Formats: sequence, C-alpha cells, structure tokens
Amino acid sequence: MTHHCRLGYRPDIEGLRALAISLVVASHAQIPQLAGGFIGVDIFFVLSGYLISGLLLKEIADTGRLKLVPFYVRRLKRLLPALLLMLVVTALAATVIIAPFEQQSHAKATGYASVWLSNLYFALTQLNYFDAHLNQQLHLHTWSLGVEEQFYLLWPMLLLFFLGAFGWQGRQRNYPRLRNALLAVLLLCTLLAVFLAHTTPAWGFYLMPARAGQFALGALVLFARSGWQVKRITHVVWLHNPWVLNGLATLGLVWIVAAALWFDLQTPYPSFWALGPSAATALLLFVGASQTLPVVSKLLSLPPLQWLGKRSYSWYLWHWPVLILGHELPQYALSNATLLALSLFLAMLSYYFLEFPVRNSRYLARKTHLTLLASLSLMAAVFGLSQLWQQKSQQWSSEPAQARFEQVRDDLPEIYAMGCDDWFYSAQVKFCLFGNEAAQKTAVLVGDSVGAQWFPAVAKLYSAPDWRLLVFTKSSCPMVDEPYFYARIGREYHECRLWREAVFAWIRQFQPDVVFIGSNAAEFSQQQWVDGTQRLLADISAHVGQIFILQPTLALPFDAPACLAKQQWQANRLRALDCSAQVDAQQNDALRRWLQEAAKPFSNVKLLNMNPIICPQTHCDAMREGQIVFRDTQHLSRRYVESLAEVFAQQMAKD
Repeated sequence: MTHHCRLGYRPDIEGLRALAISLVVASHAQIPQLAGGFIGVDIFFVLSGYLISGLLLKEIADTGRLKLVPFYVRRLKRLLPALLLMLVVTALAATVIIAPFEQQSHAKATGYASVWLSNLYFALTQLNYFDAHLNQQLHLHTWSLGVEEQFYLLWPMLLLFFLGAFGWQGRQRNYPRLRNALLAVLLLCTLLAVFLAHTTPAWGFYLMPARAGQFALGALVLFARSGWQVKRITHVVWLHNPWVLNGLATLGLVWIVAAALWFDLQTPYPSFWALGPSAATALLLFVGASQTLPVVSKLLSLPPLQWLGKRSYSWYLWHWPVLILGHELPQYALSNATLLALSLFLAMLSYYFLEFPVRNSRYLARKTHLTLLASLSLMAAVFGLSQLWQQKSQQWSSEPAQARFEQVRDDLPEIYAMGCDDWFYSAQVKFCLFGNEAAQKTAVLVGDSVGAQWFPAVAKLYSAPDWRLLVFTKSSCPMVDEPYFYARIGREYHECRLWREAVFAWIRQFQPDVVFIGSNAAEFSQQQWVDGTQRLLADISAHVGQIFILQPTLALPFDAPACLAKQQWQANRLRALDCSAQVDAQQNDALRRWLQEAAKPFSNVKLLNMNPIICPQTHCDAMREGQIVFRDTQHLSRRYVESLAEVFAQQMAKD
C-alpha cells in the first residue's frame, strides 16, 4: 500500500492552529466583530480527525497492528500535564478571589475536567433559570478537551472495526469500507447535530457524538489525499493546477473568516452551520498537502503563526480562566487586552517548562506503562483535591458572614415553589391563585421573572376578601408580541409565544378588573417594542378595567450577592470591592418613552416606573441600609420588594 500525503510536520497546520486559537480568544474576549470566533474549536476538531487518523492508519500500514497503550500514553503526555497545572493554579487563585458559595460549582467542574468529562457535566447539568452563570464557569472551555479525549479513546477502536483489522475479523484491512464508514459517520453525526440543535442544544454543542462528523471529515481528507488502497481524487489533473490550488485555499480561508464575522451567539450551533468552517478547514488541509503549496498555505507557514500554533494548546488552557478571574476583580479595572497578555505569558511558561519537556521526554517514551500509571494517579489526585475544595467551600459559605449572601439567591416569590412557571419546558398555562376563589374582583399579574418579582407588593395590595389575585408567569418570556431568539436555550423561544397567546386569550374571556404586565428589557428595536406592546394592549384593553405596565428594572453590571460575598471574603486579602454602580440610563429612558408611546392610544393603560426608587439618579446599590436589594444582576429580592409595597401603591395612584 502506498500513500502520497505528507503525514509529517506541516507548517500550514500549525498556522491553522494559530488561526483557530486567535478566533476562539477573540470571541471569548468579546470582540464584537468576531463573536463567531467559537468556530476555532471546529478547526481543532477537523485537524484532530486528520492527524490522529493519519497516525493510526500509518502505524497499521507499517507494522500490521496498532498498539493502543503507547497511543494513549502519547495523548496523555501531550495534553494532561498542562491541563492539571492549569486546574490546580486556577483553583488556588479562585479560593482567594471568588465568593465561597460560587466556588462550589467551580470545584465540581474542576473534578470533571481532571478526568476529561467536563463536557458531559456541562451538557447534562440540569438547567436552572435562576442560575444563569454557566458562561462564568472557570473551566467551561475544557468541554472541547473532553470531546477530544473521548474521541481519542473511541476512535482507534472504530477505525480498527471499520477497517476489519481485529483478529476476529480476519485482519482484512478493508479500506474502501473504512472510507464509506467515515462518510456515514459524517452524514449521521451531522444530522444528529442538526436534530439536537433544535431539541436539546446543550447536548448538540457539548457532546462528542454530535461533533464526531468533524473528526470524520478530517479523516476523509486523509483518504482524499493518501488513498489507502482506495481511489484518490488527486489523480484529477486540474487539482494540480496552481491557480486552482490557490483558488481553493483562498476560498477556505475566506470561508472561515466570513463565518467568524457572521456567526454570533444567536446562531444555532453546531447544526448545519458547522459544516461551513469544517469544510473550509478540510479544504485548507487538502490543498496544503500538495507538492506545490498555494499562497494561503505559505502564509499559514509564516514564523509568527508557527510560534503561536505550537503554543495554541497552552494558550487555550489559560486564556479563559484568566479572563474570568480578571473580571472577578473589577476594582483593579484590568482590560481584556491585559488579561490576554497575562494568559499568553502563563501559556509560554507552561509550554517551555512543562508541556514541551514532558512531551519530548525519552525516558517517559520508554516507560509507557509507568507513564500511564503516573498519569492516572495525577488525575485521581487532582480529582481528590477538587472534592476537598468542594467541602471547604461549603464550610466557608456556611459561616455567618457569608451565609446570608448565598441564602438571598433563594429569596424568591412563593409562586415558584407553587409550580406556576415551567420556563421553556412547555407552553402549558399554569396559574397561581391567591385570595378568595369566588371573590367579585380579580387582579392579574402576568409576565416573566422580572415582572413576577413584583408579586410580594401586588399580593399585599390585593389581599382584601373581595379580591382574588391570579399570577401567570413564564421566565424570560418578554411581554412583547415579537419573535424572540433566546440565547440561553439556543433557539427561538416559541413556547413563550404560545403561552403568551393562551394567557391573553384567558384575559379576554374572563375580563379581570386589574392587569399588571411586566418583563425584562429584552433586546428589541424601538419599532418592535412599540408595535409588539401595542398589539398586546389592543388585544385586551377593551376587556380589562385597568392595565399597569411595569417598567423593566435597571440591571447591575455585576451579580449582587456574589459581589457582596466577595467584598466580605476579599476584605483582608485584596483591595476593597465596591458593590454599587452608576448604570447607563439611556436605554432605560428610551424604553420608558417607547412603552409610553405604546400605551398612548389606550385610556386605561398606565406605566409604572419604580426605577427612581430602586436606583436614585440611576445609582444602584447591591445593599441598602443593611438590606440586600438584588438577588442576582436584575431580580430584586423578595424582602426588598415587600418593603416597597406602600411606595408601589403610591406610584399606582399617581396621575
């Protein structure tokens, strides 16, 4: 068997790694023009499929067998030391910087990351609406490492099986069957990714089966170039034409850059969208294996990109936790540029003093079983440390000085314990009833969690025997009659629309005396806010006595309980942390005008704006007079809302 593909060192592949890590870092640093930089992970997956498949098939071709233990040991030597170092150093820094009650989730994720299972942890962890801090998880980025390692674990077995190289299969080495199996994996896993993107987006994003098509695509490039006893496409004459090669390479690079510029967090992913950057990477891999390199491949081979490509893994490990921990120290006003420079410096230290020496150690290369045992032992040790960290953080958060800040997280209106809110899980309408069911007068509170936060105040006002209060709430469902893409679940929130339509149909039918409508300041345009609100009001205004629109609450640029807990925790260690903020009133004022414009045609509609009381002169405090005001970034604590009941009634009575 012959193969005609350069399986040795390829400078253009290092350049692709440099491009991939640059895109990922730009996306995580929130550079607006490169929000789609997360496609850099797709580039890494295709590269892994190409390189790992090539190494495995070459070993089978040269020796007639595949030694799995040395293969796994090489992967562990390459990836494990730098990962464990990052996990330990990050954990030590987090115990000083992050509030104890928040450390618990980070400690748990550290344990999963140490055994390459963090992608399963993030995919399968039950979503909780009031725990919206997944994107602040210190080790969120390790999900892709989990996918890679699970690929390394299973891929050799799959290749051997599809190839027919196991002894019980007769060691036939049926390369055409392997190629066809790879095509099937590409097709089936892409369809799976599309299905999951529209049903369970977290599974599609984090789990290996939905990404396996990208690894298979990389392996197919190997077949297209090398043959492996199947017909290669490189016999086509025009594929050797320099103009064609340059055109294909340029197309691949432009495709990747365009995807990074065009995609954003509202793009359902991976779905079909991942085929673009994956195919572009495959194209660049294909042309880069030519004897005559196209210009793009030569550019990718430039020394600066080689330097960055070699350190791409270390930088990937360090950039995310450094960004997160840096943002946990707002009192130091560290810019993203400063944090990225620091992470690159740490990556260089990790590369020179740990990653490179271990990977190239001849001693470890000879002692494969010893290296395997040492690797497993180190993984177990870090996992054990993560368990100890969980226990200690629980103890720290239980101390009186800290406990109140964790407890305020659960200071929710009682309606959530009564099952009124199904969040995005269904469009079924459920309501909570308070007061006398047979009362003559009816008040209704309808909205998302920001609207529903006012329940304690509304309930106090309508507690008389002749009133009944009904609460309809669906978290993150804006009271605007417009399509709403909900980034948290990765798709359009169609359950919100169906639920809202059903609730407003109920209001038309039962004609309550008073209706309160409230929701968060969702990212709609002025036209959408005005028209979408007006359509809802026109739907029910003739059937209701009085309608109050609740102005969305001003949001903090930080999480209030976490800030207060860190303020106390860091008091004797770091510079004092300020848990107050002068928030931007421009959007709030604009939204007030838009809601007033929407309400203008209706004589029985009034806007209630409590923001001047909550945040005087748009200055918001996490705590005021010993009382915690916010229970996260945008929701008020139940006790604080109760204290505002009288002021709430006064605002209702104003002309």
